[in-house]
Amino acid sequence: MLEDQRIIPAISNYQDLKKFISLPLTYGILMNFQLAQLPELVQLMKENHKKVLIHSELIKGLSSDEFGAIYLIQTLKVDGIISSKPKVIEICRKRKVIGIFRFFLKDSVSLTQSLDMARKISPHYLEVLPATSTDILPEIMEGTNSQILMGGLIRKKEQIRKCLDSGAVAVTTSNTDFWV
Repeated sequence: MLEDQRIIPAISNYQDLKKFISLPLTYGILMNFQLAQLPELVQLMKENHKKVLIHSELIKGLSSDEFGAIYLIQTLKVDGIISSKPKVIEICRKRKVIGIFRFFLKDSVSLTQSLDMARKISPHYLEVLPATSTDILPEIMEGTNSQILMGGLIRKKEQIRKCLDSGAVAVTTSNTDFWV
């Protein structure tokens, strides 16, 4: 699964998608595309033996609720969905696709609320943002049974190493310089 790939590219344009397809990586995240583009993009990734993760809240024209998730899973046959919406993660679990519950650590209240929700919905993975919050990872790992991904505000390779050394199984990034 995702823990076999330390860097997970977040892809926002065709140029980056072409680069991703040329790399020996399996998982990629599609985001910031339009809903009408997804069928072609998913097909292209699948034809190139890639696993497709969709950030459902960052697709223009897609409802980021459970109905949007069902469309992604049933119609497009995606391999996983990233969402901050618990209902979407629950749909992923029921439909046996990867569910990645994404949350932003902006203060202690958001940490407590996110951990409470993560315990309730038991996602396959948590994506913790920003990646600069590595000092809080032990508390997150202790409080949940989910594997941790980190992302957001990654500007140096050293940050990636710090995330992985702190317990994250992988790092998500849109910076193509860090994909290899």
